[in-house]
Amino acid sequence: MSLSTSPDTARSAGSAAAGHPADQPLPRSLTRWVYLGGVALTAALFFWGAWQRRWIADDGLIVLRTVRNLLAGNGPVFNAGERVEANTSTVWTYLVYAFGWLTEIRLEYVVLTLALVLSGAAIALGMLGAGSLWNNRAGALGRSTLLLPAGALAYIAVPPARDFATSGLETCLVIFWISLVWLLLVQWSQREPTTVRVLVLAFVAGLGPLVRPEMVIVAGLALLMIFLTPGSWQRRASIVAVAGALPVGYQIWRMGYYALPYPNTAVSKDAGGAKWSQGFAYLWNLVGPYWLWLPLLVVGGYVGWVLLGRKVSPADSEDKASAGPTGVRVPLTQRLHTPTAVVALMLGAGLLLAVYSVRVGGDFMHGRVLLPALFCLILPIAVLPVRVPARGQWGRTPATALFAAGSLAWLATVVWAISVSTVTGMPNGTVVGKSGIVDERAFYILNTGHEHPIRSEDYLDYPRMRAMVEAIANTPDGGVLLPAAAYTYWDVVPPPAPIPEGGVGHVVYFLNLGMTSMNVGLDVRVLDQMGLAYPLAAHTERLDDGRIGHDKALYPDWVIADTGMVDVHPWLPWYLDEDWVRQAKVALTCPETEELLQSSRGELTRPLFVRNLKKAFDYAGYRFDRVPEYEIERCGLTPPPPVEPR
Repeated sequence: MSLSTSPDTARSAGSAAAGHPADQPLPRSLTRWVYLGGVALTAALFFWGAWQRRWIADDGLIVLRTVRNLLAGNGPVFNAGERVEANTSTVWTYLVYAFGWLTEIRLEYVVLTLALVLSGAAIALGMLGAGSLWNNRAGALGRSTLLLPAGALAYIAVPPARDFATSGLETCLVIFWISLVWLLLVQWSQREPTTVRVLVLAFVAGLGPLVRPEMVIVAGLALLMIFLTPGSWQRRASIVAVAGALPVGYQIWRMGYYALPYPNTAVSKDAGGAKWSQGFAYLWNLVGPYWLWLPLLVVGGYVGWVLLGRKVSPADSEDKASAGPTGVRVPLTQRLHTPTAVVALMLGAGLLLAVYSVRVGGDFMHGRVLLPALFCLILPIAVLPVRVPARGQWGRTPATALFAAGSLAWLATVVWAISVSTVTGMPNGTVVGKSGIVDERAFYILNTGHEHPIRSEDYLDYPRMRAMVEAIANTPDGGVLLPAAAYTYWDVVPPPAPIPEGGVGHVVYFLNLGMTSMNVGLDVRVLDQMGLAYPLAAHTERLDDGRIGHDKALYPDWVIADTGMVDVHPWLPWYLDEDWVRQAKVALTCPETEELLQSSRGELTRPLFVRNLKKAFDYAGYRFDRVPEYEIERCGLTPPPPVEPR
């Protein structure tokens, strides 16, 4: 039975009409300020919590290397002269570049400022969208309903949410974009869909793949919804044009410029692969320690009970308006233009994002890739409607029961949020255990000795970093730097004679790309074993038993062969094999591998752009064996003669 037709409500309405002040609803100004105050307070708490845990991760510094090259005029590349898209989020890269160019301040501070602002704004927009579903719905809520922070509190309480509010990665941008799409969808569902409103929504939603590739799930569902809603075909054509102009244009440019249909990070991590068992371990690694299911169950259960019982419905007025006459079946396309459909879309998108993350095995950073899915799931319950009964409704009445249930759900969420917010992070998070998952922030705090590692020089206190800088300074002729067993030393493989004046430059081969690349000049080429910035490593086969996010490892022998450094002992370190280096040189002559490397290293002429555009998907799927001998056999090449014993 709806509250609007219950006996208690009828008595209250009658008393109000009779002029009894005791039965009047709460003042509109009070409910409004409680709601807006909750939005402001929650956003401020998230801002403060993110500031308390501020940092920039090694992977966040990777983004800044590309931005440095953009500012230097080298293009959107990680290493000058090699077209590699080492950043997953296109929008994040260019956003940092734009503000870095405008402000001319340190890029680390640009990132930190953008991250804090976007994170706080994401919470505010999300709560405003949820509030729009409930607020000022005559006959459904009434004026005595308080909209209190609930799901939003649950999100900001989780330590990884505050960790990755900064971190230099694009998580802040992702949740901001999701919030903006959510708010625009809610507003679209509650008003007549004018052309301008629809096209603004289409443009924002169309940015999804450029915000982060898997955001195509949210973007695709949102665009499909507004496309299928009744309207003229001219409007539908406009939706397609406006939504697709930027992402399709960039996609064409990406395929011609980078010779890949998606960022190189997706090739390096084989983002299309499946590691379900690792993914479920990653899911529980986030949900388990914080009992994350508890607030979702309590708040979601309360809202579900209310809606299923038809006690309070945020969509009653809109849904009834689009339902048509009694007994007439309303077309599905017409029902899409309702708040209920928007809520279903966001919940469905959150579940699909979670399933995708679990399928690919999650990540090595505690909770990071599940945060967008969690954010989607909390948006419909970001605020909780708690209706205060009128004076005449108190007692053993449905209105009192509903108020008690809502109050208890909100108090339980607040108590849970306070208890979880005191947790420092993942248990034993600084240890890389069997799961391969770590609390990235805690790990780098421990290993750099800085409570807030933000600047690139903070990472000079990470093992090997100062020694790397010294090794480069001490070898003016250049060479390939390989990390030695001792943390205070690097092996340097020199270039062959004759060495040109000024040397041949340095190549650093190390897994931690961010701290390495941000503490050397742009003239130093920085490569990694798993291929985030090194196409040769990215196109090796994935290791079945490798650590998640690190399950490719190219042998350093390939780097010596690829860079043309001295390939014999004693100039080679003891752990490199002369036969392997020679075999790698032969393996690099495989026609398919040569063509792949030429696609990113060759001069970008019009013919090469067109070839890259046509063959981008073929290049993305190309893999070779990381053992040079096996690769020679695969390509049908003639192996080199073995090295004679000395």
